Amino acid sequence: MTATLTAPLPVPPLNTQGPSLDVQIVRSPGGIEAWLVEEHSLPLIAMDFAFDGGASRDPADAAGSAYLVSGLLDEGAGELDAEAFQGRMADHAIHIGFDARRDDFHGYLQALSTHRDTAFELLALALNKPRFDADAVQRVKAQIIAGLQRQAKNPETMCRNALYAAAFPGHAYGRPEKGDIDSASRLDTAALRAVVPSLLDRTGLKIVVVGDIGAAELGDRLDALFGGLPKGEARPRPSQPFPLQGLGQTHVIDLDVPQTVLRFVGPGVMWDDPDYIPASVLNHILGGSAFTSRLFMEVREKRGLAYGVSSSLLPLREAAMLVGGTATRNDRAAESMTVIREEMMKLASEGPSEHEVEEAKRYIIGSYPLRFDTSPKIAGELLNLAMRGDTPAFLAERNKRFATVTLADVKRVAARLFGHPDLLVQAVGKPVGLV
Repeated sequence: MTATLTAPLPVPPLNTQGPSLDVQIVRSPGGIEAWLVEEHSLPLIAMDFAFDGGASRDPADAAGSAYLVSGLLDEGAGELDAEAFQGRMADHAIHIGFDARRDDFHGYLQALSTHRDTAFELLALALNKPRFDADAVQRVKAQIIAGLQRQAKNPETMCRNALYAAAFPGHAYGRPEKGDIDSASRLDTAALRAVVPSLLDRTGLKIVVVGDIGAAELGDRLDALFGGLPKGEARPRPSQPFPLQGLGQTHVIDLDVPQTVLRFVGPGVMWDDPDYIPASVLNHILGGSAFTSRLFMEVREKRGLAYGVSSSLLPLREAAMLVGGTATRNDRAAESMTVIREEMMKLASEGPSEHEVEEAKRYIIGSYPLRFDTSPKIAGELLNLAMRGDTPAFLAERNKRFATVTLADVKRVAARLFGHPDLLVQAVGKPVGLV
């Protein structure tokens, strides 16, 4: 039988059109601004918001304050104790939650638009009149401490905390976002009340709303929710990122486990750096793709050193990093780090191929719409844009910026980031030959 030769399927052109969203800028009578995407086809409202600061505003001797506050704001407010507050949310299928991240104190609301009055009332109480009842503080603090006790023996958590402590000595980023057992145990109601005004400071507040609500109504709602919160001084962004410490060093925490957890950090780029877009393409090629990256192919597929390996760009408010890691047998930890360094150096000296760059761009552009397929995801994505200083116009520009990235751009950034591959490496386990 003669084989039939078929022509390869044509590669479709890149679709650089951004998501079709009509983002309105709403300003309340009191001057509070929000981004609004009206969507009246479903009776849903999703709100995401973030206060500037987060865990980085924890007092040096009270790490974990913001995280504990985030667990208490919906545990009773105004005249409602914890049981009554949670009961009203459950009765109306309302979701309200908070989280303290390194650079922001994040909150969200999700509700049926038919229950909007109750939802906004509860959120306003949580933000403006939290109770911090003694039993709720004790219960939530006990839950956090129990979690910290479990994590204290978790190699992944141990490795991450030690890596940040070594990279950011003397900086808030060097402290665990949740604090530690000692700091969490010392927190009391008075300390929590003292930190709330700095956490819920509406200077730098970003708000996004998606769903079944109009601009006029939202404006009034914004003042009721946020208008009574303190307004402090703006926090200017640093002119230069905080320099990573410990580059070129390898630290090991000895732990009797069969696998070594490895984490590494090197210089990255900030959101507003002109090289951020090509650096994102570069990272996708290095370790950002789950199944086609160089690290995945070299560490897992060719050598079987680990089940997974990855890297990512992590621009924070005051620092920029490339972070990555893997977990492997103790006797293969040194080989794994050698392969990771070699791939970074190859990209710095030779650059990627044209095919790698085009495939990375195709994935980054093609997968972008998946971030906008539900109202909460739209709200979250837009909030990320607002927090890093972008405008809604970025939605139309984003894919075009990636499409114009050239092989030369990626080679230039590879030489910039990987030309001096001094990484800070943290290991937890019993690695053989790593240091």
